[in-house]
Amino acid sequence: MKAVSFEAFGGPDVLQYGDVPDPVAGAGQVVVDVHAASVNGADWRVRSGTYRHVPDLPHILGRDFSGVVSEVGPGADLPLGRPVFGVCDLAGGVPLEGAYAEKIATTAGILAPKPDSLSHVQAAAVALIGLTAVVSIEDTLRLQPGETILIQGGAGGVGGFAVQLAKHLGARVITTASATNHDYVRQLGADEIIDYDRVDFADAVSDVDAVFDTVGFNVIDRCYAVVKPGGRVASIAVGADLPPTSRDDIAPLRPSVRRDRPHLERVLELVESGAVTLPEITVYPLRDAASAHRVSEGRHLRGKLVLQVR
Repeated sequence: MKAVSFEAFGGPDVLQYGDVPDPVAGAGQVVVDVHAASVNGADWRVRSGTYRHVPDLPHILGRDFSGVVSEVGPGADLPLGRPVFGVCDLAGGVPLEGAYAEKIATTAGILAPKPDSLSHVQAAAVALIGLTAVVSIEDTLRLQPGETILIQGGAGGVGGFAVQLAKHLGARVITTASATNHDYVRQLGADEIIDYDRVDFADAVSDVDAVFDTVGFNVIDRCYAVVKPGGRVASIAVGADLPPTSRDDIAPLRPSVRRDRPHLERVLELVESGAVTLPEITVYPLRDAASAHRVSEGRHLRGKLVLQVR
């Protein structure tokens, strides 16, 4: 099969398009003929060798995808020919990868049937960002109606889903975005938008109930200062543990993004009900994954990048 892999850490140019062995379905697994694979912020960090978990080389990237079941292993509960979407397994808490390829083997129980209402590109675009937003906003921060939340990076894939989910739950939403993305996040439902290129959010925001950080860098340290006593701060953009805070009246939280069918079905429920609209999607052919990575590494990414495989 064709896949995009790399044999050394570095910039986008280390990504190579070529032939690799086909995967085989083990017990409880299926092989999926991949039609579309999502590009996530973690991908370029893994490729550059700066991610907290460093893979063995050579390595195929890609954590979420959509496609059609082409092989069923013993005990797997999905039939041949079923369109599905979802994410790769975890092994010892480390995300496995391999979706930048024409085929992938993964546990059947963490995939969900793809509805006809979503194309493979659309399903791949919402799989991991939807899981991450649902686990972070609903399961981790436990956002309540009437609360105020600051979402760092509202124009990105996870951030945009989180803005809409928070509004659906009845919260007031403040988000950061570059000026070019203000109209986009306003359409998603943001109540207040902070231009991070011109305004320090720590000077503009105070006493929020919760903060959800998707940006990282030097942002998370300043998030602690804008939360009211008893508030919560969650980040998906840092290491396994959040940086320490001198405040003992708030709860720093690191979401543990569960990979399972019920959470994918919750994502589908939100999308199909209209509570959350699909992100703006930019599509690249699989062989042009390096170009997608160059865009992903920029700070002004809007929506989602998806690789068209078939």
